Amino acid sequence: MSAIPNSLVQPLPGPTLSKAVVRAAEFLGLNQAALAETLGMSRATASRLVAGAYLLEPARKKEWELAVLFVRVFRSLDAVVGHGEQARVWMTGPNAALGARPADLVRSAEGLVRTVQYLDAARGRL
Repeated sequence: MSAIPNSLVQPLPGPTLSKAVVRAAEFLGLNQAALAETLGMSRATASRLVAGAYLLEPARKKEWELAVLFVRVFRSLDAVVGHGEQARVWMTGPNAALGARPADLVRSAEGLVRTVQYLDAARGRL
């Protein structure tokens, strides 16, 4: 029996998305309470997610979809302004086009979608 080459091994989606969400929250300056609201989970669950003791799973559909959207915010923002201090400033600063601070908007599903759409449009202009 031969070993499967590393180049053919697919990462598991749960651990991959979980790590991506935690890293995005850290880069964007969202605390665990904000992350919990963004993903529609309890603060205790968000704490376990950040600690690596809880994994997002496709079976928990709403949580999974919100996590995917949140990572899209990070990726789009990274393409537009980078993922350093400028991204944190953008997230926490007022945004006239969105009518609120993006860090506040992403705490609801509607605001998260609006933020993704706004960033996707900005990305399209690049």
